[in-house]
Amino acid sequence: MSGYLNEDAIEQYAIELLKGLGYAYLPGADIAPDGAREERKSFKDAVLVERLRSAIARLNPTIPSSAREDALRKVTVHETTDLVLNNQRFHRFLVEGVPVEYSDGTGGVRYTKARIVDFANPDANDWLAVNQFTIKEDAGERRPDLLVFINGLPIALFEFKNPMDEKATILSAFNQTQTYKRDLPGLLAYNELLIVADGTRAKMGSLTADWERFSTWKREDGAKVPIEIEPLISEVFEKRRILDFIRYFVLFETTTPVNKKIAAYHQYYGVNRAIERTIAATAEGGDRRIGVFWHTQGSGKSLSMAFYAAKIAQHPQLANP
Repeated sequence: MSGYLNEDAIEQYAIELLKGLGYAYLPGADIAPDGAREERKSFKDAVLVERLRSAIARLNPTIPSSAREDALRKVTVHETTDLVLNNQRFHRFLVEGVPVEYSDGTGGVRYTKARIVDFANPDANDWLAVNQFTIKEDAGERRPDLLVFINGLPIALFEFKNPMDEKATILSAFNQTQTYKRDLPGLLAYNELLIVADGTRAKMGSLTADWERFSTWKREDGAKVPIEIEPLISEVFEKRRILDFIRYFVLFETTTPVNKKIAAYHQYYGVNRAIERTIAATAEGGDRRIGVFWHTQGSGKSLSMAFYAAKIAQHPQLANP
């Protein structure tokens, strides 16, 4: 374990875990405007545009190129100066598709939604981890430690700190993410998950979560681990699971201001187990007994039920109960 007790080693360990899950990896310098690959035209670019353009074409072969370009424009141009509202809009595009319209060739107009992620087939997407990604917005230059991209979209941000430095705590990593919210609204508008970690501890939270709402991700089998970033990456970022998480376990409360919430580990595991039990209980010959969903006080019962209801409403085997 001592081999991981510095910031660079934690970062490299996280990259190796992601590579083990099938993610490609590139150093941030390689895709910079002056880098070997030049995937970004400007240091202000948060989205890897050509990867996104290719994904939209690949996932939407039946709509004309003009509509695909319209979808690309809508994703890459923010409508407001409010970070959370932009993030909510992007999440809707991610989960529901981007609304576009085009001529049907006979004077009529067709309306459809362009997919920017394939939730059913993980391997149809482009998976990439990039470390030390230099980005320049109005507040100046910043360099997040590690970003995860799906189809060129920066959906997760990791910030690491060295636990051997008493001033560089996991809390200071969280504070750094709050600075990014202020200084990098163009990047964070696409964020689904924020992760902070040091050599042993790791926590995950949403864009609007305060420190108390950042939580540790535990293994599904309950086994204790000495390095918390391992189950967080190995279980949350497994390709099919991260797509499931984004699609069904992220919601926005229409409060003022808008509040984004994501499932904690017990909610994610519990809801999916309840859905499995629901399918078995309601199948032909099922015993019609789903079971008890138990929570301690203050552990998010209402949120779990919201996740459960939303997912079963869309489950094909349950035919919108």
